[in-house]
Amino acid sequence: MLSLLLQAQGSQYFTIALWIGVLGVMYFFMIRPQQQKQKDQKNFVNNLKKGDNVVTIGGLHGKIVAVEGTTVVVEVDRGVKLTFEKSAISREATTKTEPEKAA
Repeated sequence: MLSLLLQAQGSQYFTIALWIGVLGVMYFFMIRPQQQKQKDQKNFVNNLKKGDNVVTIGGLHGKIVAVEGTTVVVEVDRGVKLTFEKSAISREATTKTEPEKAA
């Protein structure tokens, strides 16, 4: 009877340890990277400046011509300027250079 009670108690400890392990894995592989990504995005948005090439969350590419408080003015074509909230800027645009042609 006593050995049966000890086995049940040991099983409970194992189950609790297993759940703690599962929650730890979820934190380090899902929650923590998402928090880091949000922090990086917030820093990027707060450091936007005139002349940066950016992409909006809608996929619009352009160059920042003015930063005014919580908004930015993006030039998408010559003479075409649109105003966006800073939070609508997704990432910095990468400029692709043309490959050099072999002579």
